[in-house]
Amino acid sequence: MSLSASYSNATYRLYDDKADFHKKAQSIAVGLTVGSWTDLPEAAKEQMQKHLGQVVSVDVSESSNPGERYADIEIAYPDANFSRDIPAFLVTAFGKLSMDGRIKLIDIRPSADFLSAFPGPKFGVQGIRDLLGVHDRPLVMSIFKSVIGQELPNLREQFLQQALGGVDLIKDDEILFENPLSPLEKRVEACMSAAREAEQATGQKLLYFTNLTGSTFQLKDNAKRAIAAGANGLLFNVLAYGFDALAELAADPDISVPIAAHPSLAGALYPSMHHGISAPLLLGKLMRIAGADLSLFPSPYGSVVMPKAENLAVKEALLTPSLPQKPAMPVPSAGIHPGLVPLIMGDFGPEVVVNAGGGVHGHPGGPAAGGRAFRQAVDAVKTGSSLVQYAERHKELKQAIELWGIRTS
Repeated sequence: MSLSASYSNATYRLYDDKADFHKKAQSIAVGLTVGSWTDLPEAAKEQMQKHLGQVVSVDVSESSNPGERYADIEIAYPDANFSRDIPAFLVTAFGKLSMDGRIKLIDIRPSADFLSAFPGPKFGVQGIRDLLGVHDRPLVMSIFKSVIGQELPNLREQFLQQALGGVDLIKDDEILFENPLSPLEKRVEACMSAAREAEQATGQKLLYFTNLTGSTFQLKDNAKRAIAAGANGLLFNVLAYGFDALAELAADPDISVPIAAHPSLAGALYPSMHHGISAPLLLGKLMRIAGADLSLFPSPYGSVVMPKAENLAVKEALLTPSLPQKPAMPVPSAGIHPGLVPLIMGDFGPEVVVNAGGGVHGHPGGPAAGGRAFRQAVDAVKTGSSLVQYAERHKELKQAIELWGIRTS
């Protein structure tokens, strides 16, 4: 199909044992745009033509097994129908349709005109690396755990111990909100003080992603408060607030630090085969378009598992050159320990953040030793050594392997 006007496309997977998928596709194209077509007079059709959705393709997968017959349906939606914001497009393409039987939004192909409204990540992969001065290896992130109910001196000491391990990034726990014991500015000041102390000892720069919270209309002010206090990164629970909130934060020139997108609530949207939004779209393409510099998502290895093929598709959506926005850094997370590093680097390549909570804090030597174990594992893979060989000369890695083992597949 050739379209002369500007259109943004959406692809769905629709499951139905008996449906006429071509007829269903046409009903979607009409129903989500002009609402009715065959009953319109010719004059009205001529006027409404530029607003009518178009069926691009219908690929049917037949099956004799109940519940497995499906079709991938691609619909083109006229850009004239919606404003240049992600909520408008999602409501158009999948709003009421998401409630219409067993149907899942698989992908979108926004027009160049639509994408031009989104500057995307301020920093992206290259910008993050430039800030840290690290260009030759995967980055290592530690998750700031056991922070609720802690007073500032304890938080500072926990942060310092993680930073002394040589990690590149430290992020808040996503469930740490504004509270009397560790208010935003005081928390940032304490942690950045610890980061400077650690840098004097290690010679290594560090980004601290402090959790950005509060009501939606306070987010920009809170972000600027954090930055004024010294924050050099922000963690944001994107799906709780919406992609538009992320896009507004990323586009603000005064919010001059990288934003890491947390996948909280994503499990309500992507895991079902029959419903929701696919993980590569939800945690990959949309996060990048909206402006996340890093996107966290469940790894295929650990405690909250996403299938590997789906996982690597998220990575591809974050890094593919087919989008005009800067590539964003993939952060596979949950259940990561040093014995997984060869697998992570083999699957994801060099553009990845190795992100760990328990794998750092649960190390027998403490979080500083946990960070060093991860750095040693990365160095082992870089130099072509096996973890076992490298661990003979690096005690932190050896202790980690003894505790968690090494996974090869």
